Amino acid sequence: MSRETDLRRVLDGGIVAIIRADSGDQLVQVAEALYAGGIEVIEVTFTVPGVLEIISAVRDTLGDRILLGAGTVLDPESARAAILAGAEFIVCPTVNTDVIRMCRRYDKVVMPGALTPTEVVTAWEAGADVVKVFPADVGGPGYLKALHGPLPQVKLLPTGGVNLETLSDFMAAGACAVGLGSALVERQAVADGDMDRIRGQAEAYVAAVAAARSGS
Repeated sequence: MSRETDLRRVLDGGIVAIIRADSGDQLVQVAEALYAGGIEVIEVTFTVPGVLEIISAVRDTLGDRILLGAGTVLDPESARAAILAGAEFIVCPTVNTDVIRMCRRYDKVVMPGALTPTEVVTAWEAGADVVKVFPADVGGPGYLKALHGPLPQVKLLPTGGVNLETLSDFMAAGACAVGLGSALVERQAVADGDMDRIRGQAEAYVAAVAAARSGS
């Protein structure tokens, strides 16, 4: 698919599910549980051992039913390796213009992390499709709203500090979507192999995004 089509999928779904775990065991099943709960945009972070093999395995299992990405990407070499393994989007914790250029070369969605207004604009001018505001819990929804005011053209995705209690406030503050890590993919649920819990959490967050967007 094209970068524009993939970006629309991120924006329409409203959730980027972040899989971060100490082991790669069961992560294919975690991705399946997230998809069963209604989430189609899933990121596996480079902090997971064997991340490239996991990305390939998830791609083989779920195919185009999900939009699969790689997160915590620190350099263009890692971005390229993830793309070749099957990642359709790249997420970074910081602004690395070389990573942005690599993603543009391969026509992949890229979401660099930024916090200050200068970092946000730098990422956007370099070609970011979405700017991940991270860590979003530092300033909360109020800070996101303050960023969004003078920069309405920038698609902002808060990550860190987004949960069922704060999600609607972040959406109201101008979030184009939200990044959800441990609040969605709970480490204990992964460790216990509790896929029902993960699916249930996914369903709850999908409902919360729909409610926030409808104003209910």
